[in-house]
Amino acid sequence: MNPSQIGPYEILSKIGSGGMGSVYLGRHDETGDEAAIKVLPATLAREEGFVERFNREIDSMKKLNSPHIVKLFDSGVDDGTYYYSMEYVEGETLTQLLRRERRISWESAIDFGVQICYALKAAHDAGIIHRDLKPSNLLLTADGTMKLTDFGVAQVFATDRLTVTGGIVGTAEFMSPEQAEGKRASKQSDLYSLGAVLYAMVCGRPPFTGNTALEVLKKHQYGLFDAPRLVNPSIPSWFEDIVKQLLDKDPAKRFPDAYVVARRLEQVRKKMQVFESETSTGGPNAESETLTAGSGGRGAHDGPGPATLMKSLIRQELERPDSHPFLSNLFNSTWFLVSMLILIVLGGFLWFRDWSPSPEERFKLGEALMSRPAGEDWMQAREKYFLPLVEADSTRWKDQVAPYLQQIESYEQLTALKRDLRKSRIRKGDAGEAANEPRRLLLMALAQQDAGEGMRAAQTVLAVKSLLAGDPEQAKLYDLCDRLLVELRPPEKESEERYAWVKAALARADKQVAAGKVTEAESIWQSITQLYGQDPAARKFVKQAQDALAQKAKSGS
Repeated sequence: MNPSQIGPYEILSKIGSGGMGSVYLGRHDETGDEAAIKVLPATLAREEGFVERFNREIDSMKKLNSPHIVKLFDSGVDDGTYYYSMEYVEGETLTQLLRRERRISWESAIDFGVQICYALKAAHDAGIIHRDLKPSNLLLTADGTMKLTDFGVAQVFATDRLTVTGGIVGTAEFMSPEQAEGKRASKQSDLYSLGAVLYAMVCGRPPFTGNTALEVLKKHQYGLFDAPRLVNPSIPSWFEDIVKQLLDKDPAKRFPDAYVVARRLEQVRKKMQVFESETSTGGPNAESETLTAGSGGRGAHDGPGPATLMKSLIRQELERPDSHPFLSNLFNSTWFLVSMLILIVLGGFLWFRDWSPSPEERFKLGEALMSRPAGEDWMQAREKYFLPLVEADSTRWKDQVAPYLQQIESYEQLTALKRDLRKSRIRKGDAGEAANEPRRLLLMALAQQDAGEGMRAAQTVLAVKSLLAGDPEQAKLYDLCDRLLVELRPPEKESEERYAWVKAALARADKQVAAGKVTEAESIWQSITQLYGQDPAARKFVKQAQDALAQKAKSGS
């Protein structure tokens, strides 16, 4: 039952509720102004240090003044119930918008992201960290204004007994790795959460998901997310670069502050406008831009060209207070300016021609990217180097590029299969629960892979593959097992280094047999069989240990 009065506010209706209390629409008895009233759970008042935290955070939130932050009006306690009143925003949350639309355009994401940055900048300048930035804390008005709410709530709820296993403060899908570890939140933590929110806007889901909060938190700490453009290819590479930097696990590698992020987001919109304008009009740089704007790469060389540099130098010279009158007159001469323009255009042509990489150099750059782990680098190798080479001279480059393009295609297919597998929902009691068991086990293998336990993941996949063999209804999953095993198999050099100690142990076992210490040798063989019996990369070592055990059993010694 809803209360009829909270402090000086007449309660009109209930807006919503959750783990951090209920929100009501109220009207002030004296002023008649409407406000949103947040009522915190009564049990909180009994928590040690709650009152002190509540008053401290309320005082901090009162200092916030931004059109993109929900304004705090007042706070108090009514019959043992703590509450605070804030600006009532008519509209919907970002969560509601994404549930309805699934995902939004990158243009809208930039607009919303810039507004969130302004809110964070105002808070961070006041020394306040939000700590729980997520779509449900972002309110969208009818005119498209984004407002951030619930500042400081995570800190109000923080207690020593709230741990990762017992209910860590915050929302797992949007929490920074350092918060997941229980470390103190900083403004870079809010920027990581902003990256997760931007990812959810354009991809339709957070960067990490899982069956439990603990699983998601571990992925934030150790896992790799799918590149945004793999999920939504329409995203500009410049936007993707910003999201990736925001989601860097090292806080020091994220942006220095929210203002810089806002400027970078605004630049994406301007770059795309220039790119689309030059592409549609067939401008002088249309071809080179086509190779770079959609692929995540820049030109052959970063930085301003000679024309930009010359223009900047001229402007600086003219704006100097002690600039010589002769120079001012010279730069006002039409013939001089025309001559300079010709030189600039000629210089720019020569600069681009001299610095543009040759086809052979482009191929080597692509090969260098392919030597890195599978992921976005492979996508850049294809779009920025391999495909342009084939388009320019198919006869010469098609065969050389083909193996790499096949590798990239296989990676994309595997990524899509894994994405489909993760999207599947397996619930107890569903019809065909037995048929869903292989999918459940493969999901467990993916979780092991995300947690960095590659060998365990390979063992799980190999076992599932054995059970699926010969079942025509599970052909797709069987194919997925094969692809996963290829991905999980370590490179030859890495495999040699990993199993060097196993080879050394087998050598010791041979010496022990020669010395008559058969029992000690048997212990080594059994350990190798137990630890690596299901590891395909260690098959030859396991076979050697099994053969030795069989020989011992046969001889009876």
